[in-house]
Amino acid sequence: MRSGFRGAGAVASATALVVVVAGSWFGYRQLARPGCSGQVELTVAAAPEIAPAVQAAAAQWADEGATSGGTCITVQVSAQEPVEVAAAVAGKHGVTLPGVGQASGTAITPDVWVPDSSTWLLRIRNSGATAFAPGNGGSIARSPVVVAMPEPVANRLGWPQQKLTWADLVRQMTTDTKLRTGIVEPTRDAAGLAGLLALTAAAGAGGGDSQQAKTAALRALATGRSALRQDLLARFPRSTDPAALAAGLGAAALSEEDVIAYNRTQPPVPLAALYLDPSPPPLDYPYAVLPGIEPAKASAAEVLFGALTAPAFRDRLAGAALRGPDGVGGAGFDAPAGAPAGGVVPQGSGGTAAGGPDPSALDAAVSGWSIATQSGRMLCVIDVSGSMKQPVPTAGNATREQVTVAAALRGMELVDDSWAVGLWTFSTEMVGRRDYRELVPIGPLSNQRSQLRTALEAIRPTPDGDTGLYDTVLAAYRTVQDDWEPGRVNSLVLFTDGKNEDADGISQRELLTELTRIADPERPVQVVIIGIGGDVSRAELEAITKVTGGGVFVTEDPNRIGEIFLRAVALRPNAPR
Repeated sequence: MRSGFRGAGAVASATALVVVVAGSWFGYRQLARPGCSGQVELTVAAAPEIAPAVQAAAAQWADEGATSGGTCITVQVSAQEPVEVAAAVAGKHGVTLPGVGQASGTAITPDVWVPDSSTWLLRIRNSGATAFAPGNGGSIARSPVVVAMPEPVANRLGWPQQKLTWADLVRQMTTDTKLRTGIVEPTRDAAGLAGLLALTAAAGAGGGDSQQAKTAALRALATGRSALRQDLLARFPRSTDPAALAAGLGAAALSEEDVIAYNRTQPPVPLAALYLDPSPPPLDYPYAVLPGIEPAKASAAEVLFGALTAPAFRDRLAGAALRGPDGVGGAGFDAPAGAPAGGVVPQGSGGTAAGGPDPSALDAAVSGWSIATQSGRMLCVIDVSGSMKQPVPTAGNATREQVTVAAALRGMELVDDSWAVGLWTFSTEMVGRRDYRELVPIGPLSNQRSQLRTALEAIRPTPDGDTGLYDTVLAAYRTVQDDWEPGRVNSLVLFTDGKNEDADGISQRELLTELTRIADPERPVQVVIIGIGGDVSRAELEAITKVTGGGVFVTEDPNRIGEIFLRAVALRPNAPR
């Protein structure tokens, strides 16, 4: 429950501080005292559940004479949802997080950010924000990610005596039609993302067709997803009546803090917290000093970090249902039944912010979720010029064409029958003087999945073909735009390993002029271009997507195009301008 403050907070001495309350802001303004050579104002945005503890610690610290190098420090603490700050920070660095989109008008970029999880920092870096290198990053609190279940449901599974695994949960999801599972949108919620990582890993490790098992798990979760945590919590049963238990939410990935806070409201049906093996990444509350702040503020931020890692802060965290950064609760912390004895400390954490999952695993989880839970209409266009015959050493010397086709086949297996997909190939003079060939028109996968698979598997490079990029992009864009469908992501995804080489086709200027003329913000077409190898001109490709929207992904290693394709298809267009 992170939608608002819990607890009364601290009351500061009137002789030391002026307390300013405006909206969600809680400002602590130190009055000038003898000996101060100046004043620095430090802004801190913290996840709502930890903001009261940070606020109280900052108030006490300022009351006791907050200084850094003789400079008095003013600290302003605000409760900000991590997804909103993430959108604002990402936007400041010129990137957009999949599933997050643009920042709202109320989002701020503070000097110091305390989100609920390091995965937010990792996602911003992974999205192409190369200059995003926040300082410090040490953890100031921790909350394990658990599976929350109504106690009567958990009792049926042997809780709290029996230790369960994520694989057990996957089996329950696929065999027990009475177990209603849910999740907070994992692209916008760190606990939901941690649960998604654990669940898909368990589904993929079960043998058989791992991709099919993962996709089935994603779609099962998607039927019970909620955009907001409050909405998810409201779906838990409010009565022990068997009918209410059967109709209510039966399992959801949440934080331990969520469960404790929910049960503190004394609901008719308390929640059990199940600590499943293997443990997913916890919420680790990193203390991120954002890049670009002035040195005086950076110094003040480091002094404040000391106050937030002092022993007394652990006891403040206990009142907020949070553990210390080493996984041990402070005085008054009441762990849920079934919690591991002696605290919850992932191996190697050392009390610092967790590094989070492997970046590629994180990208795959976010992309897979976005693809499996959205409905799209896509034209896939694949380069078949002669250079696509080159072998890829990292793929067992399979050709670039073979690696590309394998990526497209894998992506097609992720999307369900609600999608509409078409397939073209291009080079030069494929049909008379035309540079492209339609293999399968855009149509519902429910009718043409096997036809697409057969067409993909039959693709071969054209021995002497060049790259007719510009004519193909314009024709493909018009095709997607002509039958544009509302309520879907209408996209063109193009693979190429070269630059435009068609001297008889339109020029770059003509292409960009025509795309600018026909682009319709009310009917956006997402253009995603995946460049393969060292002969691709990123500038040439980005000039196109700057007009159309979308993105360019370039890799020197063609063996990576599988993961890149999933990230690319998961992109959603910006709102119409």
